[in-house]
Amino acid sequence: MGAHSVYIHIPFCKSICSYCDFCKVLYKKDWAVKYLKTLKEEIKDRYMGETIETIYIGGGTPSALSLKEIEYLLALTNLFDKKNLKEFTFESNIEDINSDLLELLKRFNVNRLSIGIESFDKDNLKFMNRNLEYNNVLEKIKLIREKEFNNINFDLIYAIPNENLNTLKKDVKLLLSLEPEHISTYSLMIEDNTFLNYKKVNSIDEEIDASMYEYICKILKKYGYRHYEVSNFCKEGFESLHNLTYWNNQEYYGFGCGASGYISGIRYDNTRSLSNYIDMNFNSKEIMLSKKDIMEYELILGLRKTKGVNLKEFYNKYHQNMQDVFPIKPLIKNEDLIYKDGYVMINPKRLYVMNEVLLKLV
Repeated sequence: MGAHSVYIHIPFCKSICSYCDFCKVLYKKDWAVKYLKTLKEEIKDRYMGETIETIYIGGGTPSALSLKEIEYLLALTNLFDKKNLKEFTFESNIEDINSDLLELLKRFNVNRLSIGIESFDKDNLKFMNRNLEYNNVLEKIKLIREKEFNNINFDLIYAIPNENLNTLKKDVKLLLSLEPEHISTYSLMIEDNTFLNYKKVNSIDEEIDASMYEYICKILKKYGYRHYEVSNFCKEGFESLHNLTYWNNQEYYGFGCGASGYISGIRYDNTRSLSNYIDMNFNSKEIMLSKKDIMEYELILGLRKTKGVNLKEFYNKYHQNMQDVFPIKPLIKNEDLIYKDGYVMINPKRLYVMNEVLLKLV
C-alpha cells in the first residue's frame, strides 16, 4: 500500500477571513523562515520514500509567503520521489498572482492552481473580510492562461447570512464566465474558533441554503460540469486527483502545522500550535484504526462521491460484504441510498442532508 499523496500546510495569511477555522496566523517573516526549516525536518523525519503521485500545498495562504520563501517551499518537494507525479496543486489568493510567481510554480512543475474567489458581491466580501474586483480577477486569469496553466479550481462560498438567491446567481454567472476547470462550493458554516462565532452571527435559514445548493447543482450541470462529489464539480477529466485520495480512503501524508495524515492504518493530526510545531513537537493526536473503523471511513468518505462505493471493490479490500457490515438494505428500501451498476450511492435528492443518512449507517 503506502501513501502516494502529500498535503503540505502553510498557516500564514495576510489577513484573516471572518469564517475561517483552519490553522492560520498573520504572516511574519521570522516565523515563516523558522516554519519552513521545521517543515523540512518533519518531511525528512516522516517520509518513507514512496513514489508520490499528488502534492497539494494549502493553507492558510501559501501565496502569502515571499517569492524566495515559496521557492524554498517548492524545493522541499524535491525530497519526494516525484517520477510519477500527476497533479501538483498550489493554493493562492488572486491578488498574489503575478508573472514571477507563475513562472516559479511552472519551474517546479505545479500544474494545478486553487484560488479562493468565494464571492464577487461587495456585501458578501465585506462580511467575510475579503477583497477582490471582478475586472482584476479577469486580468489575473488571462495571465494564468498565458503562462499555460490549464487546470484551475475556484472556491465559491454560498448561504452567507443576508444573501439571497439572486446574489448567488450573479456570483455563479461571473464564476462561469472565467471558465475554470473545477469548482468547489461550500455552504458557509459558523465554526467555533472564528470571528463570526465570536460575533454570534446566525446561519442562514436551512430552506434557503437547500435551494441554493439545488440551484448550484442544476446550473453547473447545465454548463457542462460533472457533479462528482458532494461539493465539487469539474469539466470532464479534471477531477481533483489529490482529493480523490481522501474520498477513496487511501493513505496520505500531512505535513505542517495543523495538517492531518493517514499512514499505516494510523490517522494523525499535527499540533495547531505554531510554537510547538517550530519546537519540533509535531503530533497532537494519533488514532490506530481497527478494521471496522477503516471500513466505516471507506463508506463515509466514499459516499461523498456521487457515484458512491463499489460493492465488489469493498469486498476485495476487506473480504466482507458491505451489506453484512452496515444497514445498507433498509436504507435502499427507504430511498436514502440507491443501488445501481454495482455501486451504492446516496440518493441525489438526499445529498443535501447527507450527514443524516451517514448517521443511520454508522
